[in-house]
Amino acid sequence: MDQTPTPAHPIAAYLHSVSALLAALPVEPIMAAEALLLAVWRRRSRVYVCGNGGSAAIASHFAGDLNKGTNIAGRHRFRASALVDNVPALMAWSNDDGYAVALAEQLRNVVEPGDLVIGISGSGNSANVVNALALARQAGASTLAMVGFDGGRLAASDLSHVTLHVPSHSMEQVEDVFGVLCHCLLYTLRRQIRQEPACADPLLASQQDAYPGE
Repeated sequence: MDQTPTPAHPIAAYLHSVSALLAALPVEPIMAAEALLLAVWRRRSRVYVCGNGGSAAIASHFAGDLNKGTNIAGRHRFRASALVDNVPALMAWSNDDGYAVALAEQLRNVVEPGDLVIGISGSGNSANVVNALALARQAGASTLAMVGFDGGRLAASDLSHVTLHVPSHSMEQVEDVFGVLCHCLLYTLRRQIRQEPACADPLLASQQDAYPGE
């Protein structure tokens, strides 16, 4: 058992806990998530990201980062969107058919085999995210789950091809690590995409790197 003393002050204790969670993350699942994302980028398929509350904010942030933060000069770009960003559609499906299907019903319009659907949930049991990944699997899309707590339903292999699990019951700290995982994936994807062949259509290619001189 770890005998490292826990810092007494709440601020120090919080930072210590987040640092410990990050240090304990296994690299292999993150590499598997990177492989899913790189594969969908190579085949020019689409990425859909979803979540609730703070996870919805992370979903929106990650989709935006994929679309811009991975850009490398001469290479084509990601085609990512967050299902939480269309507020009228989200409210319409929630009002008419129930919040539990509001993400899956949006996804039903657009998802295709070869796409990637990412579900983010602290508990791993958010019904609307579970239903979205279930629909994605039925449609032949790949799936990635980011979960906290005990992993929940989303961590099951019938829903998620790859699971990034943050084993904490502190929602704030789980979401902190989700953010780091997203940025870690961006960081490594840029380096992978830089090694890929140039895009044949200059109209679809980035004009410059997202982070020149990196």
